[in-house]
Amino acid sequence: MAGVPGAEGNFGLGPPLAGANSEGDYELTAPRDASAVEGDFAPARPEPTEAPATGTPDDDRSTEPVDAVLQAPVEPATGRPEAAHVTDSTSTPPYGVPGPWAPAPPVQHPATAPALAPGAAIPAPPPPPLSAPPAHGTSVTRGAVTSGPLKDHDVPAPHGSPAPTPAEAPSTPSHGSPVPSSAPAPENPLPPQPSGLPFPPPTPGASTRTPWQNYDPWAPVAAPLQQTGAAVVTPRRRTRRALLAGALLLALVAGGVGGVVGAYLERNGAGGDVVELPQAAEEPTGRAPGSVAGIAARALPSVVTLHVSGAAESGTGTGFVLDDRGHILTNNHVVEPAGTDGEISVTFHSGDTAKATLVGRDSGYDLAVVEVSDVRGLKPMALGNSDNVQVGDPVVAIGAPFDLEGTVTSGIISAKERPITAGGESGGGTDVSYVDALQTDAPINPGNSGGPLLDSRARVVGINSAIRSADDGSGSGTGQAGSIGLGFAIPVNQAKRVAEELINTGKATHPVIGVTLDMDYTGDGARVGTKSGDGGPAVTEGGPGDRAGLEAGDVITAVDGRRIHSGDELIVKTRAHRPGDRLELTLKRDGRDKNISLVLGSSDGA
Repeated sequence: MAGVPGAEGNFGLGPPLAGANSEGDYELTAPRDASAVEGDFAPARPEPTEAPATGTPDDDRSTEPVDAVLQAPVEPATGRPEAAHVTDSTSTPPYGVPGPWAPAPPVQHPATAPALAPGAAIPAPPPPPLSAPPAHGTSVTRGAVTSGPLKDHDVPAPHGSPAPTPAEAPSTPSHGSPVPSSAPAPENPLPPQPSGLPFPPPTPGASTRTPWQNYDPWAPVAAPLQQTGAAVVTPRRRTRRALLAGALLLALVAGGVGGVVGAYLERNGAGGDVVELPQAAEEPTGRAPGSVAGIAARALPSVVTLHVSGAAESGTGTGFVLDDRGHILTNNHVVEPAGTDGEISVTFHSGDTAKATLVGRDSGYDLAVVEVSDVRGLKPMALGNSDNVQVGDPVVAIGAPFDLEGTVTSGIISAKERPITAGGESGGGTDVSYVDALQTDAPINPGNSGGPLLDSRARVVGINSAIRSADDGSGSGTGQAGSIGLGFAIPVNQAKRVAEELINTGKATHPVIGVTLDMDYTGDGARVGTKSGDGGPAVTEGGPGDRAGLEAGDVITAVDGRRIHSGDELIVKTRAHRPGDRLELTLKRDGRDKNISLVLGSSDGA
């Protein structure tokens, strides 16, 4: 480029070259001494070269500044055929033909681009500091060397466009400047920049280029270029991180989808023939109040399990809550192992456990009441009426058979007023209980004792107390088998009276006739003995029997019109009433039937 700064800081173009060689090329001459006014450089008229025989001198060209016009760089001869070329009026070298070259004067970009005066020529910024010319095919960018040629947009703006800034200055020579070729650089570098120039020195280590750098528009592009002409640097590190993050996200998504699909295939089968069995849909958890489930749901919160331990033995039984004061009803034989200094533990349906104390017990009725303290949220059990029970009525038994608490079984009332005696293991007969029991086929096993027998309204109609078991075949009578459908419960009417007495007084009263029975009598009925156990009269003087007219040797055959067959049955029927109740007795005396009426007396229970 031949432009130099003028007096106003603008760049002007020098006059065209003096002449062309035989091939139409122009040759540059060394610049004149830089002694322009105020440090600016004046364009030097090139020395005329030896014109060829066929050349025409061009000394009459105007020295007025002209606009820089872009000229395509010359592509080195590669054996390709020359394109047709028409010589223009300015004797432009033929297309594709190189010419002789001379070194260009060193110039630099100014620090800032000064404003152009009206009508002034468009300046072209000088190239960066000179260095050895790059190899053929290497493209030159503005301020950096890349491995590929420039793109079309890397060419400076045509005539009439605004002057480019120093950062966007084109790298191709303007019209009238020597066209670069692939010739090697001269051995001797250009002389250093004169001192006093207004341009900063080149930066050490910066990429440089030569003004005679070849421009090959057909060479492959090595890297994408920006509009400024500088190569676009691809952020490989960010790209790699983005690719890695994308791959990781894809792996996570694929793993999740694979897990879901795998679970589905494992659950439903991967083949086409998937076996799926029909199943009922979910139903409401509530049940009809009269169903076994409905009865159990209402009664279970009031049922407890008792664990009793004493000095000699221990046992497990069942009970139920009587009131919100903590009174619990159970069987006497359940708490009997505790004695007077044993321990009674109560476990509620919720799983909470509390210590209990004995309130009172009665062996003749096989009933006992214990009490727990400082327990809140107790739910008393509703009591029914055993006189209303009919054979065949459905019943539900709840207890802890073999310490399996909360066990629910169901059945029916299979018989009423079944006289039974239980106990007697002590040998003196004082622990024998006489019960006019309700018989049920609801399964009752050891551990059910003291638990409630409920009607269809979840009301207590009996207290499960005894079972009839099949003998184990050993003949010892000690075998304990399971339920065979013969269970017995104390009627709740009798249990209610005894429980109230135990709570209020600590002991229960027994209704009595006031006679001593002959328990060895084997005939039908209950016979009055001839003397009492202490040797006195069999009929207590002034007692209920004496006032009613009973005599020694009388055989009582019915109570209130119901037949009895033994002395135990007479006791059971008597115990089923309260003291003060009136009984109608049928008896045989001297072979004749006789009816008498008496009012039951009372005695303290043991």
